[in-house]
Amino acid sequence: MPDLNIAIILGSTRPGRNGKAVADWVAEQAAARAPARYELVDLVDHPLPHIDEPLPPTMGQYAGDHTKAWAAKIGSYDGFIFVTPEYNHSTSGVLKNAIDYLYAEWNNKAAAFVSYGSLGGARAIEHLRAIMSELQVAHVRQQLSFSMFTDFENFSTFAPGPQHTESAVVLFDQLESWAGAMKTVREASSDALDPVSA
Repeated sequence: MPDLNIAIILGSTRPGRNGKAVADWVAEQAAARAPARYELVDLVDHPLPHIDEPLPPTMGQYAGDHTKAWAAKIGSYDGFIFVTPEYNHSTSGVLKNAIDYLYAEWNNKAAAFVSYGSLGGARAIEHLRAIMSELQVAHVRQQLSFSMFTDFENFSTFAPGPQHTESAVVLFDQLESWAGAMKTVREASSDALDPVSA
């Protein structure tokens, strides 16, 4: 399997958010994996206004410096783990906005999902799966869903049950396998467009 760069995208910027502890836990579980490299991408560090691009992202003609920086960041990864809260039966607005800014930078890559909420955030993941399908992202079956009732103490201190550690290994295995496969798809597409290599 080729070397892989995978982003753990933290999809909440709310003050007092629970997502940071969840994302940190995911990063800790992934730290010893090889040859994949996992990096936490916190949307707090990448503030994006509500979409202000004059052209649709499918055209790839980004005008704003913030968009170009975000495109360069996302374009450098082979796969993604989205860590999402559940807000009103869906993902967070800030994560949806960050996803919607780009198109080609997501294409032919792989994704996995980690959620948290009163029902484990499962409904947020279902929305993200549909979004990723439209963006031509292969999303793996395994997911992690943390309950505010059983995986947090006093609804604020993250204390995941031991069963999640084994589930995380399955998630990483699936994601790395699919990310590696999709990397070969992108390379084949690039070679087909390159008259020198063709």
